[in-house]
Amino acid sequence: MFVDSVDIFIASGKGGAGAVSFRREKFVIQGGPDGGDGGDGGDVYVEVDNNTDTLSKFRGARHYKAKNGQPGSSRRCSGKRGDDVIIKVPLGTQILDFESRDIIVDMDTYPMRVCLLKGGKGGLGNVHFKNAANQAPTYAQSGLSGQERHIALELKLIADVGLVGYPNVGKSTLISVLSNAKPQIANYEFTTLVPHLGVIDMDNYKSIVMADIPGIIDGASEGKGLGLEFLKHIERTKMLLFVLDLSREQDIFSQFKNLCIELEKFSIMLKKRPFGIVLSKSDTQNTDMIDNLLLKLKQQFVNMESISLKKDKNSKALVSSDLTQENAPCFIIPISSVSNTHIAPLKALLAQSLVV
Repeated sequence: MFVDSVDIFIASGKGGAGAVSFRREKFVIQGGPDGGDGGDGGDVYVEVDNNTDTLSKFRGARHYKAKNGQPGSSRRCSGKRGDDVIIKVPLGTQILDFESRDIIVDMDTYPMRVCLLKGGKGGLGNVHFKNAANQAPTYAQSGLSGQERHIALELKLIADVGLVGYPNVGKSTLISVLSNAKPQIANYEFTTLVPHLGVIDMDNYKSIVMADIPGIIDGASEGKGLGLEFLKHIERTKMLLFVLDLSREQDIFSQFKNLCIELEKFSIMLKKRPFGIVLSKSDTQNTDMIDNLLLKLKQQFVNMESISLKKDKNSKALVSSDLTQENAPCFIIPISSVSNTHIAPLKALLAQSLVV
């Protein structure tokens, strides 16, 4: 089960109490204080684990408490320090305060380990309180209490490119052709119910990580379909790739416009992210229709922004002369994942766009 949001309770250990003790040995008359210190309580750490990609293990265990420190003993023996608790989370997990939703730490790099709560300090034994006026102190410090906190864990996948589109437009097929990902593929809507990551191997031993999320429908921001629940998984991406279906009853312009509206309702920053446009299932349309559509798209974006979209010599793709221009696509390219049409040029365009 893919779980990307949970809340848990964490607590550090209590410090052990200092000991009240006096030296008692044969031939030693009225030995002085020798009570040892209590051990410190255990800390609570959070650590990135590259072997997990979901928060499902936290559904069955919501309380994590470090061990208490042991009390001190005679002969100045200190108590044992409490064992730490290490909470392992997938890469990309944000740790938030449950009440305020403020981000405590973002676990966005590997390796990474952060201390969330420090254990209570152990108390001092009576040996520390001996002085000229009081050579036989009969008191010691009790250990300090540990800390407690209610936190939320939010997993946000880390990828270079995020796929955005309606259900059943070919996103899963595209990521399966481009990368090593094996999502469920079928000819009905909402076959993708959870996000998927795929690694696209490029030349020079480089790679691009692509994220596929469930399809967005009109009114998703109001909770329709799967809502906008999974859009957080493309918040970290460097660019978005809109997958627009040429065979869909809804025209390309309406698809793009409505998707942009839903993105903006979720996050204005996501709406401003650099993007490319893929016209999927190009094998269902004739060449003249695709050429006319590309011309209309070029006119729309050139009129909207002072940019230039030029034909790529290796494909039918329209490529922007300024990849940093806001509200304008880095490229527009018709593809077919089934027939492998223009898949290689798409990979090159993605690599070129991510360099900027």
